[in-house]
Amino acid sequence: MTTNETTRSPQRRAWLDVPFSEKDQAKAHGARWDPAAKRWYDPRPPTGGLQPWAALPDVPDLLPGEDRSFGSGLFVDMIPRTCWFTNVRTCVSPQDWERLRRMILGRAGHRCEACGTTEDRAARRWLEAHERWSYDNRTATQTLRRLICLCSPCHLTTHLGHANVTGRADEALTHLRRVTGMTDQQVSRHVDEAGRLWTERSARTWHLNLRMLTDASVTLRRPETPAQRSDTAYRVLHARRADDRVGRRS
Repeated sequence: MTTNETTRSPQRRAWLDVPFSEKDQAKAHGARWDPAAKRWYDPRPPTGGLQPWAALPDVPDLLPGEDRSFGSGLFVDMIPRTCWFTNVRTCVSPQDWERLRRMILGRAGHRCEACGTTEDRAARRWLEAHERWSYDNRTATQTLRRLICLCSPCHLTTHLGHANVTGRADEALTHLRRVTGMTDQQVSRHVDEAGRLWTERSARTWHLNLRMLTDASVTLRRPETPAQRSDTAYRVLHARRADDRVGRRS
């Protein structure tokens, strides 16, 4: 590292928006990682090969219309079957998702907003972005209301349906009891009610309302129709189950 690179103020660095899946490519073009800021930057701007990751303006800490009190705490919040695998991350570009993810983790102080823990790579505990949705039965509209930072165990518990599919339901329920202090009976009632609501919502197809993102100048990819979203959910789930079966046989 050069003297100029060492002494340059982090606030004046040429930051990059590098999705995790593209970090090796960016590094090969000269990108460097700032562990304190948890962000990639261009050490000698402008580096031509790094222009695809040149940082866009930050998204605001509070998105237009976002309610940060909506869906607080840890609870089972299963996405309807017809909406599986079609979340905010699939609706925006990888670079825009990196902008959103960085904002979500940063405003939460890099702590889980459900249980308060931090990331621990040795324990394989990560911090992840999660969506809170409201559902309008009258208009069949699924509206994004909040983006929240969850640790991977809290995220697993929230998506109990996915935990069931992947054989991790016991792990998820143990975490739910530990964080909330629920008794076994209370957990059972909570899961039953979440399952009832999931079954009811899974019988319908939902129109996505992502105005909270578009009003923050986040560009959406071409949205799938409700029928296409349902097809995507079944196709991805079938592929994951097939992968799981192969893994168990190997």
